Amino acid sequence: MKILQDDLTSPEIAEFLHDHLEDMRALSPPESVHALDLAALRSPDITFWTVTDGDSIAACGALKHLTPTHAELKSMRTAPTHHRTGLASRLLTHIINEATARNYTRLSLETGSTAPYLPARRLYEKFGFTYCAPFADYKPDPNSVHMTKPLQELNDNYKI
Repeated sequence: MKILQDDLTSPEIAEFLHDHLEDMRALSPPESVHALDLAALRSPDITFWTVTDGDSIAACGALKHLTPTHAELKSMRTAPTHHRTGLASRLLTHIINEATARNYTRLSLETGSTAPYLPARRLYEKFGFTYCAPFADYKPDPNSVHMTKPLQELNDNYKI
């Protein structure tokens, strides 16, 4: 498996992200879906990675610049065929290391509060993310939780 920075131009990643958005829309009301579409992910403030397994996309994730010291984890998705394989942990480690290398001191995220999002919340908890108030442009929402992690601790703990 390879983790590569993606320019978001292939039809395969477009389909993978379309499926991600459809899943998010099926699980949450429209006002609670904060997943970004392909055009939004092409913002210069976002770096996007895909994980490939042979010729297929196995996972993706992104890092969004918020301030010089704060970034947001976006668009984490693992293909159903790769659930519970450790791939999400590997990708999250990669993104945390990249955020640390860019001198961010805090990494935050928004995810769902309902049962289908429990595996994601457990993954983030395992990596030391803790629950926090909404950040950036997020507002309180019963369908969302917000999590954050100081990054200065991660330099030695999460090297690949």
